[in-house]
Amino acid sequence: MTVDLQATRDVIEMITGGWRAQALYTAVKLGLPDHIKAGRTTRGELAKSTGANEEGIHRLMRLLVAMGVFEGNESTGYRNTDVSAALLDGPQSLRGMCLLYGEEFYSAWGHAHNAISTVSSGFEAAYGRPFYEYLGEDAATARRFQHTLNAASMFFHQVPEIFDFSGKMVVDVGGGGGQLLATILGATPDARGTLFDREHMLPQAGEHLAAAVGLDRVELVGGDMFTDVPQGGDVYILCRVLAGWDDDAVVKVFEKCRRAMVDSSSRLLLLDRFVDDEAPTVLPALWDLHLLMTTGGGHRTVDRITTLLNRAGLEIERRAELPMETVALIAAPRPGLRQKS
Repeated sequence: MTVDLQATRDVIEMITGGWRAQALYTAVKLGLPDHIKAGRTTRGELAKSTGANEEGIHRLMRLLVAMGVFEGNESTGYRNTDVSAALLDGPQSLRGMCLLYGEEFYSAWGHAHNAISTVSSGFEAAYGRPFYEYLGEDAATARRFQHTLNAASMFFHQVPEIFDFSGKMVVDVGGGGGQLLATILGATPDARGTLFDREHMLPQAGEHLAAAVGLDRVELVGGDMFTDVPQGGDVYILCRVLAGWDDDAVVKVFEKCRRAMVDSSSRLLLLDRFVDDEAPTVLPALWDLHLLMTTGGGHRTVDRITTLLNRAGLEIERRAELPMETVALIAAPRPGLRQKS
């Protein structure tokens, strides 16, 4: 039988993907991009700065140069590339994401077989409690998670382009680190906003919003979206917050938003990835499994989310495509329904 060399290479690249991820994580954990930016460009200097073994640094850098994370060599010195520059410590850095995915989420994926076999959270198997409960108890991980939410905002800048927020009161339900709301308010000077999330998420969100747009245009409100949401919004946004909850819980959130709307001109913006069973693509399908590993949840199809919106008295008015296979669904209250109840 003839060996299919390309298929063999494809399999090897897939099964060694975790090794590449951990090599990148180790570089970020050691702060190598920042050390190189500071002028420490040899393995000896990097070893001294990080406290790591020089031979280990040499072998790690050899792989990361081959992967395109860094460039150069021991003779010429190592240099950052666009990839490692994205990992430099700073407000928009992917550093927090790399650390979270290399530690807690990597541990969760270690239970992939059990999670898929039982359709249950790999994170809970690894840590003994649900992911969001863990965030409420571990401030450092919660902060990394917020950094991750803010950093994974490659589509946020296009949200003001697909919806007119002018003069609107924008309520970001489950607003996390505040980056989406800051982007919307920054692009729309006459809009105001409310960031609504759990109490432990508010301090860093407040810091970010204060620096980005000023707290004179923003209210921070703590609470539980299944109990209530802030009243009187013109636009309610749910961005990547529904995947960890069952259908009945999601309908309840949709209902809370509809009843809190100022009037029939208010809208709900749902920003998320959606899976397609007929013609799947990698990013939504991959993140669907990642959600199973972390929260026990998953992505829905557009048809399924449409049904849930209809149950809550909302109808999809239009749809817009955003980067990274993200979709915006703009939903309006069904005509004839009372807004308050």
